[in-house]
Amino acid sequence: MTVSALTRPGERDRLIVKLANIDWTFALLLSIIAGIGGVMLYSIAGGEWWPWAAPHLIRYAGCLVLMIILAMVDLRVWFALAYPVYAVGVLLLAAVDVVGHSALGAQRWLDLGPIRIQPSEIIKIGLVLALARFYHTLSGRNARLSWWLLIPAALIGLPAALVAKQPDLGTALLIAATGGVMMILAGLSLRLVAIGLAGVVAVVPLAFMFVLKSYQKARLLTFLDPEADKSGSGYHIMQSKIALGSGGLLGKGFGLGTQSQLNFLPEKQTDFIFASLAEEFGFVGSVAVLLLYMAVIFMALRIASVSHSHFGRMAASGVTATFALCLMINGAMVMGLAPVVGVPMPLLSWGGTVMITVMVGFGLVQSVRVHRYSEVTSGRGALL
Repeated sequence: MTVSALTRPGERDRLIVKLANIDWTFALLLSIIAGIGGVMLYSIAGGEWWPWAAPHLIRYAGCLVLMIILAMVDLRVWFALAYPVYAVGVLLLAAVDVVGHSALGAQRWLDLGPIRIQPSEIIKIGLVLALARFYHTLSGRNARLSWWLLIPAALIGLPAALVAKQPDLGTALLIAATGGVMMILAGLSLRLVAIGLAGVVAVVPLAFMFVLKSYQKARLLTFLDPEADKSGSGYHIMQSKIALGSGGLLGKGFGLGTQSQLNFLPEKQTDFIFASLAEEFGFVGSVAVLLLYMAVIFMALRIASVSHSHFGRMAASGVTATFALCLMINGAMVMGLAPVVGVPMPLLSWGGTVMITVMVGFGLVQSVRVHRYSEVTSGRGALL
């Protein structure tokens, strides 16, 4: 009779070693942030666990288990799955254009029976894996400046264009920015980066006139002058600023935020949850949460730095870049420093697909830590 591998002493010992190598402090920080999100969702629902707080916490518990399971997965498996995951993500994005579900003026979801998925979240992980695998096999010289750079440019441009077509400009910009950061981390010539940024600035007026939709133009104009239409296109930003400012140093107190409790603040459970937090817990509470986020980013980058494989370093850095960019975009948005683009605050905001994406990404980061001494080969024996 054969014995299951999980019951073999050697395999058990190996599993225990892997569990011991997980960064549990990192997992605790993520749990604290998600817990704060649950508390805020409870508050803005008027002291009710439903419809947001309880599902948020239950979902996080499941995602935490998923992260731990994914941390056990060998980096060579992640490497082998990199291009397939990217390809599936692109195919799902293409499917959205044909049979996608429309809501709030956008076609971004796929209905799969009892569940609804947002492929733009899947492609975030797929792109990080694909770029990490590509740069794993590319020399430093070619990563700096060569015709090989057309391949990562295409890997980034295709999903970004498909997401922008939905339309979801915020996520499209996030995908493009993540890809750009990974190219720079891989060694892209800073001279080429400067030329690219200059080109982007040059085409912005043309994009504004001929590419952006009317509501997207309105968002940009509102960002420049939100007071021009306080009750219309500028309503979101104005109410968010009121919530931020009225919180003062220590906030109004838990459950006492008038902007959220009286429903003046739009999308209070998703895009503008940080404004709700600032109103109830003030400047001190906001800074405390931001420090938690900074600690997560620092620890993830430290994990990336100790990996012995270039694939591991690039993959962990890419996940961290995506997380940090989400944080920066949402923070700038609620403070009126960036247009409203619909990017949620990771782990704090309500949203199932976004949370799963974040935790799968951090499962990859934890896998990089657990297997930091593993060497990843690019040949057929990668899984052997």
